[in-house]
Amino acid sequence: MNNFSQSVEVSLGRQGRLVIPAALRRELGFEEGDALVARQELGRLVLGKPERIKQRLKKRLKQRFSEVPAERKLVDELIAERREENRRDAAE
Repeated sequence: MNNFSQSVEVSLGRQGRLVIPAALRRELGFEEGDALVARQELGRLVLGKPERIKQRLKKRLKQRFSEVPAERKLVDELIAERREENRRDAAE
């Protein structure tokens, strides 16, 4: 896969249908019948395969949480925060 941005002009068809040119589909590994996730990002349409999105998120989370010391229990902290919120709500 190339690591550069490729621009291709496409037209929006009836009912908002979009045809991704064959060369670009091959480059991205998109195949007929693939499920894609579409999202709006800074005024752009971004399409991606769910598997790749999950891989990217897992990698980010792993990097982010690898910085947390092993002795720190995030689940316990979250439970304690929720209990404190519940106590405050009950007191109101």
